[in-house]
Amino acid sequence: MSSIVAGVDEAGRGPLAGPVVAAAVILPENNEIDGLRDSKKLSPKQREVLFGKIKNNAISIGIGQSSVKRIDEMNIRNATFMAMQRALGHLTIKPNSAMIDGESLPNQIIPNVGIIRGDDTVDSIKAASIVAKVTRDNLMIRYSKIFPEYGLDKHKGYGTAMHMEALRKYKATPIHRRSFKPVRDNFPTLTWLDRKNRIKWLGKKIAALYLMDMGIVIESLNEYLLPYGEIDIIGIENGDWIFSVVRSRVNSVRVTNSQLKQFEVEKIKISIEDYLSQYSGPHNYRVDHIEVSFGKKKPIVQHYKGVQFEL
Repeated sequence: MSSIVAGVDEAGRGPLAGPVVAAAVILPENNEIDGLRDSKKLSPKQREVLFGKIKNNAISIGIGQSSVKRIDEMNIRNATFMAMQRALGHLTIKPNSAMIDGESLPNQIIPNVGIIRGDDTVDSIKAASIVAKVTRDNLMIRYSKIFPEYGLDKHKGYGTAMHMEALRKYKATPIHRRSFKPVRDNFPTLTWLDRKNRIKWLGKKIAALYLMDMGIVIESLNEYLLPYGEIDIIGIENGDWIFSVVRSRVNSVRVTNSQLKQFEVEKIKISIEDYLSQYSGPHNYRVDHIEVSFGKKKPIVQHYKGVQFEL
């Protein structure tokens, strides 16, 4: 019986924002996927096409991430190792060994070897490079719905001129790596946010990140719906629409009223049902209330789910 070998690579080691993502791929022994190359040498369209072929042909694919918090805590090198270890752990078939692009993995139970420029020479590593890159790019595109000011859908968090200008203008966000100097030099203080009238602006984004972490797909922020006005966040969870009203405050963690007033909900319902009429139904939806409290430590998010309605 032939040995099962996984190829492992990462995407997102150098950006200023977003997680580092790794992939582990086990390909058939007689792999017939044409066009496999290092993901950096492929266009976005080529990567997407090959990503589909890899998913259809691979014996197993594992994906692992290390968050911005982990990157800041343990440095990008160690966070990358952790993401690779998680990717190997998420394979549905345990390989006999692994080939890692670049350095070998320390503290890894699966025997592995580092291969310099492996994403140029080893098919399974090339495939892992593509899977990691497409997965991370799609994640950054989802983040761009929350942070459109930063152009994340274009540069995917790398330190381009566009991104650096946005950092200077809007300062860093919770998805930026504060251990990286350009981010550390542009991290906002509560005083700066208050002076620039950005408490509510950032509160909505923090609420949207919270919902995204809960598995809700963010569709848009600050959507204007007549006759109610601006809906702070629109998202979808398992086919149900989630409309969220966000209220932000400074130096307060207690909510005086966790529920939206009935007349406000009724007004929002009229706007929502008009908005949803553009989509084929039926629809389930609810109206949530989210409080974001800013203080000396990290913001506190309190989420109050509303009653579910049918349309």
